[in-house]
Amino acid sequence: MIVVAGESLIDLVPDGAAAPPSPLDPLVPRPGGGPYNTAVALGRLGAEVAFCSRVSTDAFGEALVAGLRAAGVSDVLVQRGPEPTTLAVATLGADGSARYGFYVEGTADRLFALPPSLPAGVRALAFGTCSLALEPGASAYEALLRRESRRGAFTLLDPNVRAGLIPDAAAYRERFAGWLPYVSLLKLSEEDASWLGGTPAEWLARGPSAVVLTRGAEGLTVFTPSYEVSVPSVRMPVVDTIGAGDTVNAALLHGLADRPVGTLDAGAWSDLLAYAARAAALTCTRAGAEPPYARELG
Repeated sequence: MIVVAGESLIDLVPDGAAAPPSPLDPLVPRPGGGPYNTAVALGRLGAEVAFCSRVSTDAFGEALVAGLRAAGVSDVLVQRGPEPTTLAVATLGADGSARYGFYVEGTADRLFALPPSLPAGVRALAFGTCSLALEPGASAYEALLRRESRRGAFTLLDPNVRAGLIPDAAAYRERFAGWLPYVSLLKLSEEDASWLGGTPAEWLARGPSAVVLTRGAEGLTVFTPSYEVSVPSVRMPVVDTIGAGDTVNAALLHGLADRPVGTLDAGAWSDLLAYAARAAALTCTRAGAEPPYARELG
C-alpha cells in the first residue's frame, strides 16, 4: 500500500466561459490539494493507496471523501473534524498555469494529528505542499515522515512551494534541508527549485536517491548520483495545469512499485519519466485536477 499524507481542499477555478476573462467570473468548486490529487491519481492508476489527513465534516469535506472512495482510495487514515474546508482560489494565466490565493485559518487539515501507526503492508509514503508549511499540522506530518523513513519505508517529497503561505522563507528552507535525510525521492518543479535554492547534486548529497525536476513544457529530468536523464513533455491542448505535478508524483510512485530507486538504470528512468509525462499531459487537457485512469495510458 502507498500512503499519501497531506491536505485536501477545494479549488475555486474560473469556469472559462466568459470572454474576455474577468476577476469576477464565476468560480467552479473542484476537489484539490496536492496530496489529495496525488492519492486520487494513484487510485485511478490502479494502485492500492490510502489518504492520511484531517478532513472537514462540512459539505465540501463530504465531497472530498466521496472523491477518494470513487477513485478507490482508502479513507481508513482520514481524521474528521467540524472545522471548515480549506479553499484555494485559482487565477489562470494565458498558458493555463495557475496562481492561488488561500483561505486556511482555522481549517480542518491544519489540525492533523500523528497517527499512532499505519496499516501493515505500507511500502511507500508521499508528502508535500501546504501540509508541510502550516502549523500545527506541519509538525505532525514531519514526525510521520521521519518515523516511517526510519522504519524503512520509501518516501517521496514534493515541496510544491506556496510562498504566500510561508511567513519565514529562511526558516522553511532550513526545515526543507532537514527533511532530506528522510526522503528517498525528491520531486520538485523548476519554480520550487529556484525558490528553495541549491542544486540537485546538493540535495542528493543530503539523502535522496534521486531528484526529479519538472520543467513544464520542456519535460522532466531525473538526477541520480551516477547520471541524469531527460524526457520531453507530451504535447496536448492545455486547459490548465492544475494537478499536473501531482499526477507526476502518482505516476512515479506507481511505476516504482517493487523497484527500489537505486536499481533503476538510465533506460528504466527514461521509460518511467515518459509515462509520467503522458499522465501529466492528459491531466492538463481537463479543467481542474482530473488525473487519468490506467486505461487512458495504455
